[in-house]
Amino acid sequence: MSTPVLSGPQYLREGLKLVLSPGLRLFVLLPLTVNVLLFAALIGFAVRGFGGWVDQLMPSLPDWAGFLAYIIWPLFVVLVLLMVFFTFTMLANIIAAPFNGFLAEKVEVVVRGQDDFPPFSWAELAAMVPRTIGREMRKLAYFLPRAGALLILSLIPGVNIIAAPLWLLFGVWMMAVQYIDYPADNHKLGWNEMLAWLREKRWQSLGFGGITYLALLIPLVNLVAMPAAVAGATLFWVREEGDKALVK
Repeated sequence: MSTPVLSGPQYLREGLKLVLSPGLRLFVLLPLTVNVLLFAALIGFAVRGFGGWVDQLMPSLPDWAGFLAYIIWPLFVVLVLLMVFFTFTMLANIIAAPFNGFLAEKVEVVVRGQDDFPPFSWAELAAMVPRTIGREMRKLAYFLPRAGALLILSLIPGVNIIAAPLWLLFGVWMMAVQYIDYPADNHKLGWNEMLAWLREKRWQSLGFGGITYLALLIPLVNLVAMPAAVAGATLFWVREEGDKALVK
């Protein structure tokens, strides 16, 4: 049996197989189209401003310490990349939230072999919009204060050297929160209860969040990684017995 932290890559890999299966491809097309359009727009924006953002965040060094710039500069390149990544991921998830929630439903039907959800209709999909967008706003309210604190840390000369690893750790956790929330929300599990359940599955959650984070950082791969992460998170919910959190 694999250790809990290794279950994350397994869930994402199985999630990718599921979304490529004939029965689920249709439900992947809409969020995939959203990702392609948003990714293209964000890449164009980032290419124009990337160098300037790195220069603004880099601390000013005295002449005698100029050689340190060659050591520090890559850290700030990584920092800007992480910030751009967060922007893309948050925007894409807000826009694609109803489709991702619906995809999570259909994946759960395939995994469990039983359909306890209403049959597909555009009316049902439209009805999911207020709930799923509201849940994304709750995620944003959780994300922004913590990201703001990290951003302030990133602007403090000297101290900002530790910002990149902290962004990375926070990002891994947020990936688990972001995607496992879809099946949790489909089952009407409250936000605080969902976070408590994830903390109980801390290593499994970080394992899943880490591999998802890595996949989403890879250009082009990230286009299919998002629906794969939704499917993988649904597998996580089913196999880690998320239903038990509903009766606590």
